[in-house]
Amino acid sequence: MSLIGTDIQRASEELDRGNLVGIPTETVYGLAGNALDPKVVAKIFSIKNRPTFDPLIVHIPSFRYLNSIVTEVPVMAEQLASHFWPGPLTLVLPRKDVVPDLITSGLTTVAVRVPGHPLALKLLNKLDYPLACPSANPFGYVSPTTAEHVRQQLGGDLPYILNGGPCKIGIESTIIGFESQQPVIYRPGGISLEAIKEQIGEVSIKPRASGVVAPGMSNSHYAPRKTLILGNIPELLEEYGPKKVGVLSLKEHFNQIEDRYQIQLSPKGDLTEAARNLFSSLRKLDAMPITHIFAELVPNHGLGWAINDRFQRAAS
Repeated sequence: MSLIGTDIQRASEELDRGNLVGIPTETVYGLAGNALDPKVVAKIFSIKNRPTFDPLIVHIPSFRYLNSIVTEVPVMAEQLASHFWPGPLTLVLPRKDVVPDLITSGLTTVAVRVPGHPLALKLLNKLDYPLACPSANPFGYVSPTTAEHVRQQLGGDLPYILNGGPCKIGIESTIIGFESQQPVIYRPGGISLEAIKEQIGEVSIKPRASGVVAPGMSNSHYAPRKTLILGNIPELLEEYGPKKVGVLSLKEHFNQIEDRYQIQLSPKGDLTEAARNLFSSLRKLDAMPITHIFAELVPNHGLGWAINDRFQRAAS
């Protein structure tokens, strides 16, 4: 079983040996390995049981490192990076040959970001290579937001998990690419659409059904083992009844359900708090003696867009 600790030196030594480690980021915990070593990258896909058509995000220590793995940085990409890095923004840019094909699923672009967590940055600055770092969970399941979540799911495969406490953001990064020099959002995440527009103006949004051109675009993802049903919770309770059901709401309490089987993501309706609590709440309900989880969409602004995206894919 994995050792959990805060030893940067131990984590870096494991990575130098070609092993994988769990690391904290501000979004979710990642399964990290040397992004420039195809054998290590293959381990990531194998341990996660991740399909090779779904590319990985490369994590780098700073904007200055970007030119070592990409061939071009559009002006708007530089604007976004200067404002949001380190932070929950991933840029999809033309890659250099040094990036293994497996990382990018054969695409000519690579997804890259600078994480906004102090331990992750200390680790990256200690290494002489970037890290491939998808979420540290089996493919398709709820993403981990604590070191213990990682150990529960992948503890037998990892020698070390770097413990940085609970994730501050709690959902994955926003992914933006550029098609004909125009910005395109491939996945909503920890940077809101409104915040992006403030920096670069209007952006288009790529439908998931258009195919996987960046990480995290699978239609079914982030799902608990229990069946998740989205809808109007009072109507769902009336239709299905309250037996063996858990409820995940934004802030409403339901008298028909025992308190232990319902979770409010944010009693005050704060979408940032709701995003931070989303995955851990799904995990708690998933471990309860219930058959279904009823959930409701939240207001579709700020981080609500990303929360709803995760709900819709978890329910699919």
